[in-house]
Amino acid sequence: MCRPIFISGIGTDVGKTLVAAIITESLGADYWKPVQAGFEGGTDAQLVKELLTNTDSVVHPELYKLKTPASPHIAARNDGVTIEVKAILQAATMIMESAKPKQLVIEGAGGLLVPLADGLMVADLIIQLQAKLIIVSRNYLGSINHSLLTAAYCRSNGIDVLGWIFNDDYMQYENEIVQWSGYPSIGSIPKLAVIDRASVRSQAVGLQRSLQEKLTI
Repeated sequence: MCRPIFISGIGTDVGKTLVAAIITESLGADYWKPVQAGFEGGTDAQLVKELLTNTDSVVHPELYKLKTPASPHIAARNDGVTIEVKAILQAATMIMESAKPKQLVIEGAGGLLVPLADGLMVADLIIQLQAKLIIVSRNYLGSINHSLLTAAYCRSNGIDVLGWIFNDDYMQYENEIVQWSGYPSIGSIPKLAVIDRASVRSQAVGLQRSLQEKLTI
């Protein structure tokens, strides 16, 4: 069974869903977001499904679909739901079995230390899933600090980092983040004038070689 690829970011609103769609398209993988908090404007899974062009990928439904657009542990509390790591791991195993031999791309919520439940952070889930992590860093003022803090946490906690994907083009911080973090760049996604199936497909093709190289190391 292939180890899943987990998409997390250095914070909120850094482009995780766009990157997840691009990675899913590039690999012909399946996609799953186990916890969705807030869906008034549509879910991330719906958006990914709309952006894919290949016929191999399956977008799997969320395990927890919470109404409140807030930290998952708060949204779950408001909905009277308890997020359980055991349930997520069991669902992940079933999905990966159904996806074979395809890869599974899992999108997290926010950054590594977003709480899913009492004593359960996104980072804990990544470790228990034995996933390979892709970190999304968006180029904004302060992103070096947020990126290096994320990298330091990964290194201190033994998280297997596949590499960085940089999103947007406020300034060119990529080389410094790669050098100082010690984690490689998988690629950069420019600020897209239009996010649609064509632009996602174009970016997916551009990342294919780098992704395959990182996955075979």
